[in-house]
Amino acid sequence: MGWVLGLVALTAVAAVTFYAYYLMSRVLDHCEANGRRHIRFRELAADVLGSGWVFYLVVTVQTAINAGITIGSILLAADCLQIMYSNLAPNGSLKLYHFIIVVAVVLSFLSQLPSFHSLRYINLGSLLLSFGYTVLVSAACIRAGASSNLPVKDYSLSSSKSEKTLNAFLSISILASVFGNGILPEIQATLAPPAAGKMMKALVLCYTVVFLTFYFPAITGYWAFGNQVQSNVLQSLMPDEGPSLAPTWLIGLAVVLVLLQLLAIALVYSQVAYEIMEKNSADAASGLFSRRNLVPRVLLRTAYVASCAFMAAMLPFFGDIVGVVGAFGFIPLDFVLPVVMYNMAIAPPRRSPVYLANVAIMIVFTGVSLVGAFASVRKLVLDAGQFKLFSSIVVN
Repeated sequence: MGWVLGLVALTAVAAVTFYAYYLMSRVLDHCEANGRRHIRFRELAADVLGSGWVFYLVVTVQTAINAGITIGSILLAADCLQIMYSNLAPNGSLKLYHFIIVVAVVLSFLSQLPSFHSLRYINLGSLLLSFGYTVLVSAACIRAGASSNLPVKDYSLSSSKSEKTLNAFLSISILASVFGNGILPEIQATLAPPAAGKMMKALVLCYTVVFLTFYFPAITGYWAFGNQVQSNVLQSLMPDEGPSLAPTWLIGLAVVLVLLQLLAIALVYSQVAYEIMEKNSADAASGLFSRRNLVPRVLLRTAYVASCAFMAAMLPFFGDIVGVVGAFGFIPLDFVLPVVMYNMAIAPPRRSPVYLANVAIMIVFTGVSLVGAFASVRKLVLDAGQFKLFSSIVVN
């Protein structure tokens, strides 16, 4: 999207998601004040919108988001391992799917943590990892951008107006995945009641971290590599041809940080899928770690991770997957539904600025979702036709 539109889109999506999450938190507080405390997105949507089909729609979208994020996390983690491996052993025989298996095995082991609450220390570690990765990658991009070994920077966009338009909507879909949450009610449910006011503090803290960890790599990465920057900027720092543009120790440390961060992301987003799968298999009367609950949990969660790993190996199209998840999942769930639920639950006056702003957001992002879905699927089909399944490289 270029410098101006890219930064405007990044800021606009950040502002809309912050606003939407604030509204959703208000709806949750409103329902709780009326004796209806919800700990799941699907239950909140069904209560406010008053339709049984909404429950299953949200379940379907949430499950698709969780699967897409897990697939993308496994794929990107394996890609980082492959980047480091190819630098240490340029003629090595290991392929991308070998690293996908390694990541899946580790994730299967960690996924046995039973609940959101048990992930609190992993989430804290994830926060620190985000800061560490941001500092390392931004510094490496600044160093690379000032290097004489770097090709001439090109910030031009596609000359085709249709291609430029579709790329813009694809980019917005990807940004929706970047800023998307999809599990805010489940997160707010972990706060000790009353939760009113606490979520706003959490959102302010979250978006302070977001500003540092999203803007710095985006700006430094695009400044250094222009329109040739890869979706995984580590690939740009370690090109297939020519010398590495960052010290090996820095790349190695960044790989470790992002690998651990991706494992944490996959663990968090898998929890909703696990809860849905284990609804009928778990026995509340038995202990959490009893054989009756432990065996089904291990089997179901391992099978889920294995399925996601298989999809990651079969369709290694990271940017395309993120775009599809954003268009079909995050935009409806995090941009459209919160404003609709607020207007229905809180019922502000129809001519008030809040009501009109919510309607505008609903209309605009419904359109963005439709066009973004077309652009994302189109890109996925084009890449699937150009690259064979189970490719040994990650396609942007």
